[in-house]
Amino acid sequence: MNQNLRFRHELKFMINRHQYYILRQRLQGLARHDEHAGQSGEYHIRSLYFDDIDNSALHDKLGGIRERRKYRIRIYNRRDDLIHFEKKIKKGEYIAKLKERLTRETVDAILAGHIEVLNVREKPLLHELYLEMKQRLLAPQVIVDYVREPFVCPNGNVRITFDKELRTGLHAVDLFDPDLRPVSAIDDKLIILEVKFDEYIPEYLRAALQLEGLRQQSASKYVICRKHLKTNSWEDY
Repeated sequence: MNQNLRFRHELKFMINRHQYYILRQRLQGLARHDEHAGQSGEYHIRSLYFDDIDNSALHDKLGGIRERRKYRIRIYNRRDDLIHFEKKIKKGEYIAKLKERLTRETVDAILAGHIEVLNVREKPLLHELYLEMKQRLLAPQVIVDYVREPFVCPNGNVRITFDKELRTGLHAVDLFDPDLRPVSAIDDKLIILEVKFDEYIPEYLRAALQLEGLRQQSASKYVICRKHLKTNSWEDY
């Protein structure tokens, strides 16, 4: 794909509820909630992750491969008026993301196996998905479900998110299934803190977050949720 990628730093931490309340309180006067969060300051995210016949996304992550990619379809607040297909590219601690908007009809067609709807050469990202599904048997694997509380700061273009209530759809792949009841994927007391920024984090934010005192982790929501799909005892995710 001939697109200019904009890479950003991404740091991830697993924190407990006590740490969350402290950090959230500190951020109140230093950053603002993302405008998309609404009055509650939160919104719901549901993503359907794809992987190929070799489970490359899963094994590259587990193997610590520094350059890797993931494909997903994402919706917000369980609605179908804003749907994105996304490709996330990771290089060490740097990430870039490409996305293309989808219609509900296109998603329904993909889930039904009618991948020709993606064979659109004027939309390179969708055409890439089509080729991956046709040649590498890329297919939906797991639904990842959580509540996000986002803070943003224009200085350094910093985005700080608290991702709570991480749940997995197990073997379900229908994002819009009204009867879907995702199950908890991690201890409810744990929250994933993500910090994304361009070139720098303002010192006042770094001091408030005390990043040096937190233990940085990979905290891949996809891997955490995939571990619930193990069918053999030797599958150690």
